[in-house]
Amino acid sequence: MMNGPVILEGMLFKKSQQKRRTSPCNYKQRYFVLRTEDLTYFEYRPGKKPVMKGCIELSRIKCVEIVCTDVMIPCNYKYPFQVAHDNYYLYMFAPDKECRQRWVRALKEETKNNCLVPKYHPNFWVDGRWKCCQQNEKMALGCSEYDPSRNASKKPLPPTPDPQRRFSDPKEMVVVAMHDFFPQGERDLSLHKDEEYIVTDASDPNWWTVQDRNGNQGFVPCSYIVEKSPNNLERFEWYNKDMTRAQAEQRLFKEDKEGAFTVRNSRQAGVYTVSVFTKALGSNGENNPRVKHYQIRETEEAKYYLAERYLFNSIPDLINYHQHNAAGLITRLRHPVSTGRDRAPRTAGFSSDKWEIDPGELTLAEELGSGQFGVVLLGHWRDLKVAVKMVREGAMSEDEFKEEAQVMMKMSHSKLVQLHGVCTQRVPMCLVFEFMENGCLSDYLRGQKGTFTRETLLGMCLDVCEGMSYLESANFIHRDLAARNCLVSENHVVKVSDFGMTRIVLDDQYTSSLGSKFPVKWSAPEVIQYSKFSSKSDVWSFGVLMWEVYNEGRMPYENRSNGEVVEALSAGMRLLKPKLAPEAVYQLMEWSWKEKPEDRPSFGLLFHHLISLAEL
Repeated sequence: MMNGPVILEGMLFKKSQQKRRTSPCNYKQRYFVLRTEDLTYFEYRPGKKPVMKGCIELSRIKCVEIVCTDVMIPCNYKYPFQVAHDNYYLYMFAPDKECRQRWVRALKEETKNNCLVPKYHPNFWVDGRWKCCQQNEKMALGCSEYDPSRNASKKPLPPTPDPQRRFSDPKEMVVVAMHDFFPQGERDLSLHKDEEYIVTDASDPNWWTVQDRNGNQGFVPCSYIVEKSPNNLERFEWYNKDMTRAQAEQRLFKEDKEGAFTVRNSRQAGVYTVSVFTKALGSNGENNPRVKHYQIRETEEAKYYLAERYLFNSIPDLINYHQHNAAGLITRLRHPVSTGRDRAPRTAGFSSDKWEIDPGELTLAEELGSGQFGVVLLGHWRDLKVAVKMVREGAMSEDEFKEEAQVMMKMSHSKLVQLHGVCTQRVPMCLVFEFMENGCLSDYLRGQKGTFTRETLLGMCLDVCEGMSYLESANFIHRDLAARNCLVSENHVVKVSDFGMTRIVLDDQYTSSLGSKFPVKWSAPEVIQYSKFSSKSDVWSFGVLMWEVYNEGRMPYENRSNGEVVEALSAGMRLLKPKLAPEAVYQLMEWSWKEKPEDRPSFGLLFHHLISLAEL
């Protein structure tokens, strides 16, 4: 069937059992694709066409919920959830809680209007019985009430701190912090702006009891939080409900920042407009500061989009996407503008220890290298050996530097080079990263040429692909993936570095495809022609990186100019198979270099194929 646009896709395990009651369970890895009409899963084999193994129409799904169990799970993925449809139960297993939460939430959202069961079984059907209630009829009514709106990842609520206080509502209320709050008493709880909490007691007019994601409870001022709702815009600083078009233009011109934007109510009831300021050159080539207005449009399926039909389930999701990608707009939504509504004093951001590193704690040593942003020095910070990237004056905007650093700080994965913090209280500004003993991957490959086994080379590709799969899952685009932008640790683990940095460089030669510095040889056709970046353009770059790895650091298209490379790509030519690359690995490279982005695999799928090759 496979109808409708893709909502979610990725590798999961599924549990299957033969019809005979005594047959053993099998745990099979499958590639699942959730579309607006169905849930489909495939068997992927390296170098072969994927085989569809099952397809469930979403309209037939009656329940989606996590499985709470103490049963030993024999497959590699340990976080189960269930999909009940018709008279069957599909058990699926995710690699971590976050992945499981994404799938459960997406499935619940797409099936919320179905004819759903009133009760469900929270544990497995095992050995002819439901483990939760011991009923021996598989189609027996469930033993727990099914609430399709329940957050799938929450733990059972612990008792309230004060037995004298009562719950005002038995249902869970999910709220979002509008401001940071630092505890003033022993029973207070910290709030972190934009994080979610569960309200467990709202009986006091000023102080509510909430629970954070780790199960900790405490009091917070209720004026600091707002109830979460897909299109509740009140909590966002970019929303200015009653601002007129003229007021928006006046406010944005006064801000005078590229990408300054606001979201306001349109004159048409129930419709919203995004107003954004740009200094982009006009058609005559002269500077032309202006404000563009985009109406947020809604499809019949209640999906939202702006200039191009990139569809989103909610307006905040739409704005979040366009804060990172212009995607048809005249510029990216960079700086939210508010009318100055009352705010609690902000103590987070770069004025706190969370982001800002005290220059007095940072000791600098010898130079490690240099790049388009400035020099990189060896340093020491809090007994850690660190790499300090000094930002050359004029290399990037200070505001955008801080904005991008905040995003990078939130990215944390074993295959990403970790940003420890920034130092803006000194000149030049600098970023403080974890130190990688063996330097950049391209130099490492050239320096150790002839000593690598094929298994080692495949492991390097796996490391990078795993890091990129994480960025892909976070909807983050690297934009400059290459061996030179990956680093090698003391234990020879390869990690992705410099993700997102090209967005804030002010070097015209680097950001323009006409300049010699532009990484044309790693860029997908749509990036060269239209500057259209996506995870699929990162996949193209990853294919080139794999080629670099299997050529031990050789420069791709080494005897061709950028112009000649563009002509060759337009004619359908691709890099030749490296001598060290097995045929199955080169097939993955070729797959990554498909002309159309939609024909290229995701990083999750590439990672699955690389894992399969590693296990051969």
